[in-house]
Amino acid sequence: MLTKRIIPCLDVKDGRTVKGTQFVNLRDAGDSVELASRYSDEGADELVLLDISASQEGRKTFHKVVEDVAKAIQIPFTVGGGVSTVEDVMRVLDAGADKVSLNTAIVTNPYLLDAAAAKVGSQSIVAAIDAKRHEDSWLVYVKGGTVPTHLDAIWWAKEAVDRGAGELLVTSMDRDGTKEGYDIELLNTISRTVTVPVIASGGAGELVHLKDAIVDGKADAVLAASIFHFKEITLADIKQYLSENGVPVRL
Repeated sequence: MLTKRIIPCLDVKDGRTVKGTQFVNLRDAGDSVELASRYSDEGADELVLLDISASQEGRKTFHKVVEDVAKAIQIPFTVGGGVSTVEDVMRVLDAGADKVSLNTAIVTNPYLLDAAAAKVGSQSIVAAIDAKRHEDSWLVYVKGGTVPTHLDAIWWAKEAVDRGAGELLVTSMDRDGTKEGYDIELLNTISRTVTVPVIASGGAGELVHLKDAIVDGKADAVLAASIFHFKEITLADIKQYLSENGVPVRL
């Protein structure tokens, strides 16, 4: 059985890692390169770096930070934010990232997903979906969670995979930063709909939340930020807990 991955997420703004609640009320969490290095040393399976304001501000992603992180860690990492062309994808990979996360750009222009996957391979392309509950479904949001679309998140997840995404990063905007647990229904619905790995994001606060995302939500990986940045739960704690509860992890 494939091991489940534990992935710290660094939301980066102006070179610093920040963390908020439901995408607002940001507070400083430390130097991005130092945090990345710490998580690599402590046993993270992967990292995700998101330039959270790049799309809103209409600028390209933070290549200097990407280069510095690549030099400081020994694990794979994914970079997103401000990536809007195939050339941008290539630039991020050339800076040292293993995968590129795409959100706003592929919602605006789905053909970018086809082109990027054809150029670098699906294994290097992650489709990020920021979803917010709307009555009995979930809607996709873009531009760092500030702009709603009319896209149904479940439909878009399948469409993104059909167009070449090799992995989905699914964030519940309703749960983000609340520490009340992941949106299990959202994760389970998407996981049963697609054939690629799903990363759970938004809501981790306790050890049981991560287990539930994997066991009940059928996620292949769990992503968290606050619990790591503010040293509430360690990576070792999580892996021991998951292993003791029958979830295969890399110890």
